[in-house]
Amino acid sequence: MNITSSSSVQTQAIGAHLARILHPGDVILLHGDLGAGKTTLTQGIAEGLGIVGPVQSPTFTLVAEHDGHTNDGTSIRLYHLDLYRLGGEADLEDIGFEDLLGPADGVSVLEWPERAGAWLPDRYVLVRIETMPDSGRLLTISAMPTTGELAARIESLVLLSEH
Repeated sequence: MNITSSSSVQTQAIGAHLARILHPGDVILLHGDLGAGKTTLTQGIAEGLGIVGPVQSPTFTLVAEHDGHTNDGTSIRLYHLDLYRLGGEADLEDIGFEDLLGPADGVSVLEWPERAGAWLPDRYVLVRIETMPDSGRLLTISAMPTTGELAARIESLVLLSEH
């Protein structure tokens, strides 16, 4: 699924839309260059999960937690990880990274997931954000694996975005 965004407000709206199909245990990997809009998309996801207050990239702390709720009022936690300054596998162990890959009480959003290497889960939503020449953004959203329940939810997102 490809979506074009022409502003940070629109990128946040895409994130809020994505949040509507998320379930506890989901992991979202955000891939893009510096300044591509990973944190902006995460702010939209947070908004879609009913999180009030600022959501900023946890660049120096690696992980931030925010309490929110789903559309039906169920409590959910957003784990926002920024692995840009990751110092190695010891840092992953220190933050309890394994426990954040499919948390029963929430969803995890990872910026710079490629820095986690082999620690990444087998099941996730991948969002690639590319800067376009006109300052817009191209967001490509896919599920891994490409079949199954998570992929079906991503497909429902496609159908919802067409209306």
